[in-house]
Amino acid sequence: MMGEQSVMQEELFYGFSLERHVPADHLLRAIDRFVDLSAIRQHLAPFYSPIGRPSIDPELLIRMLIVGYCFGIRSERRLCEEVHLNLAYRWFCRLGLEGDVPDHSTFSK
Repeated sequence: MMGEQSVMQEELFYGFSLERHVPADHLLRAIDRFVDLSAIRQHLAPFYSPIGRPSIDPELLIRMLIVGYCFGIRSERRLCEEVHLNLAYRWFCRLGLEGDVPDHSTFSK
């Protein structure tokens, strides 16, 4: 007898970890071991205004550019789409599942 799911019930809480879903031999894991961008915010702080809306994290932008260079993504629009969709790219950019990807126009401004 074939069963039928009568009502779509979504889980209330999910136990999902990006860390577990990025393979150990993925190129971005190897790159991540050597990329340390912890001091980038302090280095760029004098170039940011204390007033106005908050800026996009410079570490995120640099990590996204690294993804683009390593995987041959030439378009900023395509790069933003790929980072939005690919779990390994989201992991490398420290976005998690809920993090917002910046608009493609951020790179050209």
